[in-house]
Formats: sequence, C-alpha cells, structure tokens
Amino acid sequence: MRFIQTHKQEAMVIGGGLTAAGLIFSQAWLLVLASLVAGLPIAVNAWEALRYKQISIELLVTIALVGAVMIGEPIESAVVSFLFLFGDWLEQRSLAKTRSAIQGLAAAAPKTARLLDGTTIPVGKLAVGDQVRVLAGETVPADGQVISGQANIVEAAITGEPDAKRKQVGATVYSGTQVSDGTVDIEVEKTGYNTVYQQIIDLIEDAQDAQSPVATFIQKFARWYTPLVLVIALLVGLISQNVRLAITILVLGCPGALVIGAPVSNVVGLGFGAKHGILIKGGDVATKLDQIDTVMFDKTGTLTQGKISVATAQYWNSDQAQVAALVTAVEQATAHPLAQALVAYLQPQSSLTATDVKVTRGVGVIAQVAGHVVSVGNQKSLRQPATTEQQAAIQQVMASGASLVLASIDGKLAAIFGLRDQLRPDTPVMLANLATAGKKTMVLSGDSQAAVAHMMANLPLSQTHGGLLPADKVQAIKTAQARGEKVMFVGDGINDGPALAQADVGVAMGSGMDVAIDTADVILTSGRLTNLGVLFDIAKRMNNNIKQNLVIAIGTVALLLSGLLIGLVDMASGMLFHEISILLVIANALRLRHTPRKLQNLTAIKANQAQTVNNEGK
Repeated sequence: MRFIQTHKQEAMVIGGGLTAAGLIFSQAWLLVLASLVAGLPIAVNAWEALRYKQISIELLVTIALVGAVMIGEPIESAVVSFLFLFGDWLEQRSLAKTRSAIQGLAAAAPKTARLLDGTTIPVGKLAVGDQVRVLAGETVPADGQVISGQANIVEAAITGEPDAKRKQVGATVYSGTQVSDGTVDIEVEKTGYNTVYQQIIDLIEDAQDAQSPVATFIQKFARWYTPLVLVIALLVGLISQNVRLAITILVLGCPGALVIGAPVSNVVGLGFGAKHGILIKGGDVATKLDQIDTVMFDKTGTLTQGKISVATAQYWNSDQAQVAALVTAVEQATAHPLAQALVAYLQPQSSLTATDVKVTRGVGVIAQVAGHVVSVGNQKSLRQPATTEQQAAIQQVMASGASLVLASIDGKLAAIFGLRDQLRPDTPVMLANLATAGKKTMVLSGDSQAAVAHMMANLPLSQTHGGLLPADKVQAIKTAQARGEKVMFVGDGINDGPALAQADVGVAMGSGMDVAIDTADVILTSGRLTNLGVLFDIAKRMNNNIKQNLVIAIGTVALLLSGLLIGLVDMASGMLFHEISILLVIANALRLRHTPRKLQNLTAIKANQAQTVNNEGK
C-alpha cells in the first residue's frame, strides 16, 4: 500500500493515457483499466482513513467510481479518477508554494563549519566553546560571539531586514545569517536546536499547524459533513432508484475546498509574516489580533532603543573606585540594559566577582562582593531612608526625565546614577497609526510616574502608568480585560514574561528573542515598531481570506447541486468544477503573499530626529 500511495503521480499519468486511448478507440475495457489504475491510490487512501475511523473524501470518490463502472459508465469513472488525482497533484504543488517561508529558512540552514585550523566539519558536530571562522559569502554556522575580525552580516533570515549590519569583536551573531563581506572568528555559544535560527524554524512549523478557531470548527464539521453526504446519497438512491444520481451526489458533495480553505490561508499568512520579521504563533493568534482594541507597552527596549548611557552620577562614598568595582561586579551578573550601561560607564580599575546574586524584578539586584552586601536598583531597593540631601538629588534626577539607579553598600546609599535612553525613531509614527486605527494605547513602566509623564509629553498615548512591578503590569492588564477590553501587550521579552502571558496577545521585540519564543504570541524579530501595523493588517487579511474561501467552497457545492437538479451537471463535469474550486481557494490564499501597496512603505522610519527620553528601572 505504501508503494501505491507514493506513486500517485505515475498512476495519474497512466490512468490519463488509458482514458485518452479508451475514448479515442472507443474501448470500454481501456476505460475500466484506467479507472482501476487511477482509482487504486484513491481507494488505498480511503481504506487508510477508515482504519482510523474516518470517512474521507476518498471514500466518497471510491464508492462513486465503483458505482459508475457497475452501472455501465466507465467513461465517467475513468474521467473522475483522473481528475481527482490531477487535482490532488495540482493542490500539492500549489500548497508547496505556501510554505515558501519555512522552505527558504530550511534551505538556508548552514551545513558545515570551518574551524580556525581550517578543518571543515558538519554543523551537527559543533560544540559550545568551539571557535570557527566565517568568510565573505558564507553562512554563520551557529550562534556565538565575534572574538576576532569584523564583517557586514545580513540577518534577513532572523529579522527580515535586508540591510547588512557591521559586526565587530563582542557582537552577537546568529546561525543562518550571511556574511556579505569581511571575515570573523566566532566562539560558539549555541548549537543545533538551541540556536535562535532553529527555534524560529520550529516556531513557524508549529504555528502553521496551529489552526484558527474557524479552521478547527471546519475540520470538526467536515468529519460530520462527509458521512452526511454519504447518507444523503444513499437515501436519494433508495428513494429515486436512480443510482447515477446518487453516485453524482457523492462526487459533488466532496468538501475538499471547505476543508482546505482555512488552513491554506493560515499557512500563507504566517509565511508572509515570517518573511517580514513577524513571527505569529498560529492562526488562533491571528483571530485574536483582529479583536484587539487596547495596546499596552513596556518602555525600555520597546518604545525606546535600549541604547542607554549614564548622564549624571553623584557619590556619597569617598572611595569612588571601590564603589565602581563593587557596583560593576553586581551589574555584570545581570543582562538588563541599565546594568550594561553602568558597567560601560564605570570601567573599574580592579575586577571583583559577585556571589549569592538575587534579582528582584521591578526592584533591582543584590549580591555579596568582597565581604560587602551591594544592592543596585530603584528606590524600592533602599534599606535605609535617604537623607534630605540624598532625597533632593534623587528628585533632581527624576525631574530631569532620566532613569534613576541607586547603589547601596552594606545598606548605605553610596551613589546615584541618572541614565537616559533614546526613543525609537518610529515610536511616534507607530503610536499615531494606532490612534488613527482607534486603538487605546498605554504605557506600563517600572519607572516613576513623574519620569514616565516626562516621556508622555511628546507621544500620542492614551494613558501612562509608572512605578509598576511586573505583578502590577499583570494586574493592569487583568483590570482592562475585566472591562471587556481585548489587550495586546508589547514588551522586550527580557522580564515581561508574566505580562506577555496574561495579555490576549503578547508581542515581544527581538531583543528578548529566547524568552520571547517561549512566552509571546508574536515576535517582531526586526524590532521595528511600525511592523505592528503590518501585524494587524496580516491578521485582518488572513481572517477575511478565510471567509472568502468558505464562500467559494460552500458556493461551489451549492451551485453544483443546483446544476445537478436542473440537469446541467454530470459526474465528470462536477468533479472538474470541484477541483477548480480547490485551486481557486489556494489561489485566493496565495494573494496573502503580496504586500499591499498601503504597507509597502510602512516600515520606513518617518521621524527625522530621535528624541531623548527617560528610561525605566524595570
């Protein structure tokens, strides 16, 4: 049976040839033989489905073929069997195009890696810590860090961005990206299924199998619809004593276009998103996206670039070198953007190591360093009240719109830092587009309300909320949901996991790729906020496309049955139009691969100048 199933195309060709010969030479036995050859794969598929207690489309066609031969209509049987296999072949070829995104990613996956000694090994044999060299024109074989050299690398496979990015020592590079010029040596940090590239491939594959509620309903409906057609055909045959009519009903009632209508739209839409750096975890997410009326944002790394620098620093400890060394040791233990900015600013002369590191989300980090208890965070991290002088300095930093970071040593405030970030150039454009679309927009920030209000002054936001812990962000989302609002939360994926999970749709920026893949419903791998507009458009187009396909499928069946009743449709012509309806559904879904004119320039950044804003102490 396996042999028969894997040679359907050959059966189609032979059956078609025998049918043509039978018609030309008026030989009924050739038509019966054609029915047998082309009908055998159909019957095998029907039997395999029955073994799993499913009444498939193939069963309807098989019964129709046998019945046509028995009533002396070998022409109908031969033509129907050929058309069914031919339609199946066209369908598979068309569906293959819908998976172009995942096929492109898989094809671009690196196969070999070059070690520094020039040895070439399969990528599967790479281990963490290995050092590899990647030349111009080659594909990066694993996730890692540049340890030598510099190169321009195109990260389109990861972010959807076609422009090359300059990578130097210390930069992170991803498997599957292309070196356009230059040479880099890389130390491998992730291999195989742990790489971001492979996770994206797995995500897209899983998403294409995750159907929308409409698709799920249709699949359940089809399981009842198919046997219903069989029962109706049987009743018609018994009542009318017209076997030909009953057999024709079996052919015309096949729900092929109905079953495939939603999944094909789902696959094409998700593939289009992946091509543009938008990873959507399934058709069910697309359905939810079309219902969103409230969009809530994290700030750091989301509305801002995350390129933070220290603007002001004030010490209450005479040994500033010691403060720099202690604070650096603690901040090196966390990957938060504020911590990285402080480490880059302090540059201590001595190197210390932090132990017993404890991170409290929305507060800060505390650790043991060289016999001292060192904490770095926002005002919630203070164990002792600040003096009047210190409180005045704190208020001055907050009033300036900078993010506040406090460093305490053994419970005593030792230093105050004010950090600033740059607003993403596309943030104002994105927020304006959401407002025009009637979306309510809010910022949920761990920074103080005063600092958040400073940022809001130049942005078209509905509301802002500052001083929030991660649990407070979750509560804010729950409160909006209790009012009946459908909420999207957009965060950087680093420490917004609870909020991303609570929202009806969680959207993570590419900066938090690893966490985002596990938690968020959508990942914007390119980090472009204007892609939110593309995201909403994809969801709307996918849902509309599914509805259109349902109209095509149901309309075709209705028209064919009407034509049957008035004598305009027979078995062969009915099968022909049935297969045409399937191809129409696929062709309609393939329209989702094309970018609408209104979106072709959407991702272009229209803001002329970046604005300086505060950053939040998350």
